[in-house]
Amino acid sequence: MYCSKCGKEIDNDAVVCVHCGCQIKPLLSIKEKNWLVTLILCLCFGGIGAHRFYTGYIGLGILQIITFGGFGIWWLIDLIMILCRSYKTKDGEYLV
Repeated sequence: MYCSKCGKEIDNDAVVCVHCGCQIKPLLSIKEKNWLVTLILCLCFGGIGAHRFYTGYIGLGILQIITFGGFGIWWLIDLIMILCRSYKTKDGEYLV
């Protein structure tokens, strides 16, 4: 495996690069949510808040179901935020 910052070879089990000191992040953890999946859910099922359920916002997802995506306005704002990559999961992490 190679460090994404300095490009030098490191151990496969490394947590920190011994050459530059940067933290080695796993490819995709279970907590991380995919940007493309969130975008597709928002485009196809945004009116019922499917993207909100996927990113951990269960309460807001239910509220979007009741209001049909905030009468379309809330859905549109979420879509713009996802496209601009400023949408965060409930844990406060950006989509990968």
